[in-house]
Amino acid sequence: MTRAEEGRTRRAAGELTPVEARIMRAAVRLFAEQGFDGTTVQQVVDAAEVTKGALYHYFESKDDLLYEIYHSLIGVQLAGLERILASGAGPAETVRAMVVDLVETTAAHVDEAAVFGREMHKLGAERMAAVRADRRRYHEAFLAVVERGQREGVFRAETPAETVTLVAFGVINQLPTWYRPSGRKPPRQLGAEIADFVLAGLRPEAGSGPREA
Repeated sequence: MTRAEEGRTRRAAGELTPVEARIMRAAVRLFAEQGFDGTTVQQVVDAAEVTKGALYHYFESKDDLLYEIYHSLIGVQLAGLERILASGAGPAETVRAMVVDLVETTAAHVDEAAVFGREMHKLGAERMAAVRADRRRYHEAFLAVVERGQREGVFRAETPAETVTLVAFGVINQLPTWYRPSGRKPPRQLGAEIADFVLAGLRPEAGSGPREA
């Protein structure tokens, strides 16, 4: 494993050195203010108060830095997904846990998510494919839980599981455009309300079949 790969693995687990954290915070702020193309490596270095050597010790390039802004978030979310699935809970409880975790982690990194949403088209083909693969992994896991709930009669089956998944992630993916950390509603409450909305649409009509306890 290369040094860059080791760094990605560590950051995906939420483990950042103080220098890495400073570099990423500086990059997020500058990309938000000036855009990816309008920001130079030297500006990131100056804002983070590090040397270019320090930046290149952790990140291969400015493109790599943009990718890591998102990869560090999706890595935490995928680790959360594994914990949720390992719990062995039923479909409804699992859907709720997944939605709440996605909302909480996105809210905790809302600036990073907002910047990446605006600038992700600047990534090269290889890194864009990696981003899509990470997203697909979570989408497929969510889809599988909904399909299981529909097979077991816990969820109504009139709406395809694919549509349910697209709606749920569509709501969550829009969080960076309107969520503000200074708002009165904490992320966990917001996540619970979004989960209630999704589960209300999946709940079978009274008397139409078995329901999860």
